[in-house]
Amino acid sequence: MSEEQETILRETRRVLSRHSRQRRNLVPILQQVQDRLGYIPYEAMVEVAEFLRVPEMDVYSVVTFYNQFRLNPPGKRSVRVCLGTACHMKGGYIVLDAWKRRLGIDKGQTTPDREFDLDTVACVGCCTMAPVTVVDHRVEGKTSPTRVDGILLSYLLEQAKKTREKQ
Repeated sequence: MSEEQETILRETRRVLSRHSRQRRNLVPILQQVQDRLGYIPYEAMVEVAEFLRVPEMDVYSVVTFYNQFRLNPPGKRSVRVCLGTACHMKGGYIVLDAWKRRLGIDKGQTTPDREFDLDTVACVGCCTMAPVTVVDHRVEGKTSPTRVDGILLSYLLEQAKKTREKQ
Protein backbone atom coordinates (compact mmCIF):
# COMPACT_ATOMS: atom_id res chain seq x y z
CA MET A 1 0.00 0.00 0.00
CA SER A 2 1.36 3.41 -0.97
CA GLU A 3 1.85 6.26 1.47
CA GLU A 4 -0.94 8.16 -0.26
CA GLN A 5 -3.37 5.24 0.14
CA GLU A 6 -2.44 4.95 3.82
CA THR A 7 -3.18 8.66 4.28
CA ILE A 8 -6.53 8.30 2.51
CA LEU A 9 -7.59 5.41 4.73
CA ARG A 10 -6.31 7.03 7.93
CA GLU A 11 -8.12 10.32 7.29
CA THR A 12 -11.32 8.61 6.13
CA ARG A 13 -11.37 6.40 9.23
CA ARG A 14 -10.78 9.46 11.39
CA VAL A 15 -13.93 11.04 9.91
CA LEU A 16 -15.92 7.82 10.22
CA SER A 17 -15.02 7.47 13.90
CA ARG A 18 -17.14 10.56 14.61
CA HIS A 19 -20.30 9.22 13.00
CA SER A 20 -22.88 6.53 13.54
CA ARG A 21 -23.53 3.96 10.83
CA GLN A 22 -26.75 5.62 9.70
CA ARG A 23 -27.18 6.22 5.99
CA ARG A 24 -28.33 9.79 6.61
CA ASN A 25 -24.71 10.56 7.56
CA LEU A 26 -23.46 9.86 4.03
CA VAL A 27 -23.31 13.45 2.75
CA PRO A 28 -21.80 14.92 5.95
CA ILE A 29 -19.20 12.12 5.98
CA LEU A 30 -18.30 12.79 2.34
CA GLN A 31 -18.06 16.54 3.00
CA GLN A 32 -15.68 15.94 5.90
CA VAL A 33 -13.57 13.46 3.93
CA GLN A 34 -13.24 16.03 1.15
CA ASP A 35 -12.34 18.75 3.67
CA ARG A 36 -9.47 16.55 4.89
CA LEU A 37 -8.24 15.20 1.56
CA GLY A 38 -9.29 17.90 -0.91
CA TYR A 39 -11.25 15.33 -2.93
CA ILE A 40 -12.99 11.97 -2.54
CA PRO A 41 -10.79 9.16 -3.82
CA TYR A 42 -12.06 5.69 -4.71
CA GLU A 43 -10.51 4.15 -1.58
CA ALA A 44 -12.42 6.59 0.63
CA MET A 45 -15.71 5.78 -1.13
CA VAL A 46 -15.16 2.06 -0.54
CA GLU A 47 -14.35 2.67 3.13
CA VAL A 48 -17.47 4.83 3.59
CA ALA A 49 -19.66 2.25 1.84
CA GLU A 50 -18.37 -0.54 4.09
CA PHE A 51 -18.85 1.62 7.19
CA LEU A 52 -22.45 2.53 6.32
CA ARG A 53 -23.19 -0.96 4.97
CA VAL A 54 -24.39 0.39 1.63
CA PRO A 55 -23.34 -0.57 -1.91
CA GLU A 56 -20.28 1.26 -3.23
CA MET A 57 -22.40 2.39 -6.17
CA ASP A 58 -24.69 4.32 -3.81
CA VAL A 59 -21.74 6.29 -2.46
CA TYR A 60 -20.39 6.91 -5.98
CA SER A 61 -23.85 8.06 -7.12
CA VAL A 62 -24.00 10.68 -4.38
CA VAL A 63 -20.44 11.87 -5.07
CA THR A 64 -21.14 12.30 -8.78
CA PHE A 65 -24.62 13.80 -8.30
CA TYR A 66 -23.53 16.78 -6.18
CA ASN A 67 -21.11 19.15 -7.89
CA GLN A 68 -19.56 20.10 -4.55
CA PHE A 69 -17.63 16.82 -4.56
CA ARG A 70 -14.38 16.30 -6.44
CA LEU A 71 -13.16 12.94 -7.76
CA ASN A 72 -9.69 14.27 -8.54
CA PRO A 73 -7.13 15.74 -6.18
CA PRO A 74 -6.87 19.53 -6.33
CA GLY A 75 -3.88 21.09 -8.03
CA LYS A 76 -1.51 23.51 -6.32
CA ARG A 77 -3.05 26.16 -8.54
CA SER A 78 -6.73 26.28 -9.43
CA VAL A 79 -7.90 27.59 -12.80
CA ARG A 80 -11.56 28.55 -13.08
CA VAL A 81 -13.03 29.68 -16.36
CA CYS A 82 -16.21 31.74 -16.13
CA LEU A 83 -19.02 30.57 -18.37
CA GLY A 84 -21.65 33.07 -17.24
CA THR A 85 -23.70 34.86 -19.89
CA ALA A 86 -21.24 37.69 -20.64
CA CYS A 87 -18.21 35.35 -20.65
CA HIS A 88 -20.06 32.81 -22.76
CA MET A 89 -20.97 35.48 -25.31
CA LYS A 90 -17.39 36.82 -25.40
CA GLY A 91 -15.74 33.42 -25.95
CA GLY A 92 -15.59 31.67 -22.58
CA TYR A 93 -15.74 28.23 -24.20
CA ILE A 94 -12.86 29.14 -26.51
CA VAL A 95 -10.83 30.15 -23.44
CA LEU A 96 -11.80 26.89 -21.72
CA ASP A 97 -10.62 24.94 -24.78
CA ALA A 98 -7.32 26.84 -24.71
CA TRP A 99 -6.76 25.91 -21.04
CA LYS A 100 -7.65 22.29 -21.77
CA ARG A 101 -5.12 22.13 -24.61
CA ARG A 102 -2.35 23.94 -22.72
CA LEU A 103 -2.75 21.91 -19.53
CA GLY A 104 -3.53 18.63 -21.30
CA ILE A 105 -6.55 17.97 -19.08
CA ASP A 106 -10.31 18.29 -19.27
CA LYS A 107 -12.69 20.27 -17.09
CA GLY A 108 -12.82 18.75 -13.61
CA GLN A 109 -9.36 17.20 -13.88
CA THR A 110 -5.93 17.82 -12.40
CA THR A 111 -2.61 17.74 -14.24
CA PRO A 112 -0.57 14.59 -13.54
CA ASP A 113 2.03 16.65 -11.63
CA ARG A 114 -0.83 18.14 -9.55
CA GLU A 115 0.26 21.67 -10.39
CA PHE A 116 -3.08 22.76 -11.91
CA ASP A 117 -6.71 21.78 -11.74
CA LEU A 118 -9.27 23.11 -14.20
CA ASP A 119 -12.96 23.80 -13.77
CA THR A 120 -15.70 26.21 -14.73
CA VAL A 121 -17.83 28.60 -12.70
CA ALA A 122 -21.26 30.03 -13.46
CA CYS A 123 -20.30 33.68 -12.87
CA VAL A 124 -17.40 35.56 -11.34
CA GLY A 125 -19.20 38.91 -11.27
CA CYS A 126 -16.69 40.72 -13.47
CA CYS A 127 -18.85 40.86 -16.60
CA THR A 128 -17.19 44.00 -17.99
CA MET A 129 -13.90 42.07 -18.09
CA ALA A 130 -15.35 39.09 -20.01
CA PRO A 131 -14.19 36.49 -20.73
CA VAL A 132 -12.70 35.91 -17.30
CA THR A 133 -10.38 33.27 -15.87
CA VAL A 134 -9.61 33.08 -12.16
CA VAL A 135 -6.22 31.60 -11.27
CA ASP A 136 -5.72 31.12 -7.53
CA HIS A 137 -8.34 33.76 -6.71
CA ARG A 138 -6.63 36.26 -9.07
CA VAL A 139 -9.01 37.51 -11.76
CA GLU A 140 -7.59 37.53 -15.29
CA GLY A 141 -9.91 39.60 -17.46
CA LYS A 142 -10.25 39.75 -21.23
CA THR A 143 -8.74 36.27 -21.42
CA SER A 144 -7.94 34.91 -24.86
CA PRO A 145 -6.03 31.81 -25.96
CA THR A 146 -2.91 34.00 -26.26
CA ARG A 147 -3.43 35.32 -22.72
CA VAL A 148 -3.70 31.73 -21.50
CA ASP A 149 -0.17 31.21 -22.82
CA GLY A 150 0.97 34.40 -21.07
CA ILE A 151 -0.60 33.39 -17.76
CA LEU A 152 1.12 30.00 -17.93
CA LEU A 153 4.44 31.61 -18.89
CA SER A 154 4.25 33.95 -15.90
CA TYR A 155 3.62 30.94 -13.68
CA LEU A 156 6.67 29.13 -15.11
CA LEU A 157 8.83 32.23 -14.64
CA GLU A 158 7.60 32.56 -11.05
CA GLN A 159 8.45 28.88 -10.41
CA ALA A 160 11.93 29.32 -11.91
CA LYS A 161 12.54 32.37 -9.72
CA LYS A 162 11.51 30.45 -6.58
CA THR A 163 13.81 27.59 -7.55
CA ARG A 164 16.78 29.99 -8.02
CA GLU A 165 16.07 31.65 -4.65
CA LYS A 166 16.15 28.29 -2.87
CA GLN A 167 19.62 27.51 -4.25
